[in-house]
Amino acid sequence: MLLLAASAHWGKRRQDLNRMVPPSFPNAAWVVSATGVLEIAGAIGILIPSLSLLASICLVLLLIAMFPANIYAANQGITIGGQPVPKLGVRSLLQIVFIAAILLSSPIFG
Repeated sequence: MLLLAASAHWGKRRQDLNRMVPPSFPNAAWVVSATGVLEIAGAIGILIPSLSLLASICLVLLLIAMFPANIYAANQGITIGGQPVPKLGVRSLLQIVFIAAILLSSPIFG
């Protein structure tokens, strides 16, 4: 899931992701690139036993930090690939599912 999500940061949906970054954050393109790199690093780190716990914690914090972009996108009616982003309730539920999946696959619960 993380690698698939990260691939969008440099693919044809990059401009859509740039528009999701709230205007209060400077340099949306940099934010999108940085979060993509962090998602890739986290996806790799979670597979390395000595880094798995740290990677899990960092990924959860990353998802929490990125949530304002989801709120902004839902409130502004932004589209990704021509399709509207999920409504805020659905997006919130997805965030909880992603966070739970990361935590359940980590040494915290393993």
